[in-house]
Amino acid sequence: MSKNIKLRKGFEINLAGKAENTLVDNIQPETFAVKPTDFTGFEKPKVLVKEGDTVKAGTPLYFDKSMPDVQFTSPVSGEVVAVKRGDKRRLLEIRVLADKENAYESFKKYSTSDIASASREEIVENLTKSGIWPSIIQRPYAVVANPQDTPKAIHISAFDSSPLSPDYATLFKGEDEHFATGLEVLKKLTSGTLHININGDAEVAPMFAKAKGAQINRISGKHPAGNVGVQIHHIDPINKGDVVWTVSPYGVIQMGKLFSNGVYDASKVIAVVGSEIKNPQYYKTYSGACIDKFIKDNLESENVRYISGNVLTGEKIAADECLGYYHNTFTVIPDGDDFKFMGSFVPDKKRLSFHKAIGLLSFLNSSKHEYTLDANMNGEHRPFVISGVLEEVLPMDIYPTYLLKSILSEDYEEMEALGIYEVAEEDLALCEFVDPSKHSIQKMIRQGLDLMRNS
Repeated sequence: MSKNIKLRKGFEINLAGKAENTLVDNIQPETFAVKPTDFTGFEKPKVLVKEGDTVKAGTPLYFDKSMPDVQFTSPVSGEVVAVKRGDKRRLLEIRVLADKENAYESFKKYSTSDIASASREEIVENLTKSGIWPSIIQRPYAVVANPQDTPKAIHISAFDSSPLSPDYATLFKGEDEHFATGLEVLKKLTSGTLHININGDAEVAPMFAKAKGAQINRISGKHPAGNVGVQIHHIDPINKGDVVWTVSPYGVIQMGKLFSNGVYDASKVIAVVGSEIKNPQYYKTYSGACIDKFIKDNLESENVRYISGNVLTGEKIAADECLGYYHNTFTVIPDGDDFKFMGSFVPDKKRLSFHKAIGLLSFLNSSKHEYTLDANMNGEHRPFVISGVLEEVLPMDIYPTYLLKSILSEDYEEMEALGIYEVAEEDLALCEFVDPSKHSIQKMIRQGLDLMRNS
């Protein structure tokens, strides 16, 4: 039965630099990377290629010894130009110099009736060999799903509420048929409910609103309304022993292309956004694209922060690095390494703050006013301030301050009682933004999740 959920907590961060509704398809990076650091839960990668090897889109680059059936494959065809390692020979990335025209590894094609008659084992094998399986994330713990598990439900968040979030109707335009095929594939992976969670405050693309064979839930409210973890919490909470899977619409579409066309198609549309981008817009590219072509002659200033993803949960990268596997947004903002005297205390109408005492003048602006924020923390780490502010922005029946304290004290029973199974880093990213104590809350959540997973 479909649900309509209205969230009363949250906070909108309205930043300057939203993407215009234009699509650029004639600017393509030369190199693309697969980064093991993107995939939480894998710690023992085994490299299958070396520099100088020629690969196709869908050729395995490495696998992890903890789950050897899951292949991590090349998004493009071309030459392996770098196998980059860090401390203790930790694998950081495998980079491929792309061909002018993509060549693909061939996988079995399926008709709709073939999918319906295929066994679950056959479906899983096709997804794991092709490289699409890592798009399936398991809750609890927010790690790549184990193919041996059977989830009680699968959730797809069909909108993004994060700052400068892209329009899904633009990202996935023309992919209706592949999305529908991908849903048929997902149905074979669970005996439970397939949920599609849509934005209750905006017009929704028909591919989501009219999807067949899924429960359509409407979620209304401020960010983090688009976070799949928040949605699961209100639709069907995760209890101890439950397994729930989540997939992005992009992952569903990739599944549809794999089964319909027999190829691993890593093409995607990304939004290049932020106040320091001259022409914020959409670009057609492939997963793991290097950002150099997107920033060439396209920056407002030189002292900037490059972020793969959004400003709350994204990863800081350098100008010659590549976007993450799960990211469809590339954000550029001021770096914010300049010193501001009494910056944490002086009211400023140009500065956005959840705390009215600090950002008092910003509350006098229109709700549609766009802010230019930098990466400055405006303060330093200090002991926990019990102010209740974290609870004001987290629309979940969880006490985040006490959950974080239980993680720091490694109290497993308290973590479990306080809801550790229901959260991932992104769900408390807004708490980190408003936290007066300047804690790295997302890192603390990951620490707690890893403690529980490995216990």
